[in-house]
Amino acid sequence: MEKQISQAVIRRMPRYYRYLGELIDQGVERISSNELSQRMKVTASQIRQDLNNFGGFGQQGYGYNVKYLYSEIGKILGLDRQHNIIVIGAGNLGQALANYVNFEKRGFMITALFDVNPTLAGVSVRGIEIRMMDEIEDYIRNNKVDIAALTMPKTKAEECANRLVDLGIKAIWNFAHLDLELPDDVVVENVHLSDSLMQLSYNIVSRNHDEKK
Repeated sequence: MEKQISQAVIRRMPRYYRYLGELIDQGVERISSNELSQRMKVTASQIRQDLNNFGGFGQQGYGYNVKYLYSEIGKILGLDRQHNIIVIGAGNLGQALANYVNFEKRGFMITALFDVNPTLAGVSVRGIEIRMMDEIEDYIRNNKVDIAALTMPKTKAEECANRLVDLGIKAIWNFAHLDLELPDDVVVENVHLSDSLMQLSYNIVSRNHDEKK
């Protein structure tokens, strides 16, 4: 039976990947868990525990080979393959996603944008054509689509998500301001930008409160 990895561990893996990428850029060839912990502000034992979930990767007295660990975490995160993404909703956020070139460096290729606004039909964002929603069935049928990103008002998101699931989409990156409830075989990542901003607000308020004590 395959070992269940906690979501907390999975959430930390992209951060390890990012830091290791920076170490490669700096020419660092190997690093100990203690050195990595100082850079990442995560305890060395936490790093070892996290990586042991996937096999460990380190050698006693040597530490971690940076390029090897970077490559292995990339495989764990599925970054050794291409993921084709379509974006539903070609407003400001949808177009911003399409313009973000760093996705492509990680293998996430935005291949099409869809919208209901006829004034956007045929407009290109960084070479990616905006299509109308009535074209989506044909597009999904004739193209490999791994992920659908929803950047649309929440009033339409649930209906759209169910339509995508019916068309065979198994992964949804949801920016609409509601938590989608979809079949268990569909992977959903809900991104609430305002939640992140409210957490930042809380931390500002609590810090100011502490400073006044």
